Amino acid sequence: MPDVSLRPATADRAADALAVLASGGGAACCCQYWRLSSSAYSRASVEERRTLLTAETAATPVPGILAYVQGIPAGWCGFGIRTRMERLVRSRTIPVVDDVPVWCIVCFTVRVGYRRAGLSRALLAGVIDYARENGAPALEAYPIDPAGQRVHATAAYVGTSGMFEEAGFHRVAETEARSAGRPRCLMRLDLRRG
Repeated sequence: MPDVSLRPATADRAADALAVLASGGGAACCCQYWRLSSSAYSRASVEERRTLLTAETAATPVPGILAYVQGIPAGWCGFGIRTRMERLVRSRTIPVVDDVPVWCIVCFTVRVGYRRAGLSRALLAGVIDYARENGAPALEAYPIDPAGQRVHATAAYVGTSGMFEEAGFHRVAETEARSAGRPRCLMRLDLRRG
């Protein structure tokens, strides 16, 4: 694993967030897919999505964590409060399981040249620390369950169930959502316990 530093995606790092997303396949999304309703996302131009992400970096909680390798922005993990994630609020495939005001982890992007070096795991650890420090009661994620099979990075942008299990998340439910034909499960980490 390279020497990695993790930083919240604050307003002074908005350009770094956009650079990582642009290099890793998220240029058009700008981490807005889950934050907007389906219709609002479809109507928004890429420039409008970039503007939205830039504005979100000035808010609390920030919209993501950045990983830097030797000062170069190399990875991104997007997250937010579930009730502010319009597509999740309206989702028919990813259920709300209780009334805990969870924060949800929605995507990972790692730049080409930095993949397969543990950056996603490092980013996940950074999100856990940030969420705990900022009073989140729990984190939720909706990773793909590869069932021992290798999956393409574009299908695993939500992470893999094994990575979340290693970080202490527990399976709560299998969702009706799929990536690359593989099931996605709802996983949770309670941050209220030590």
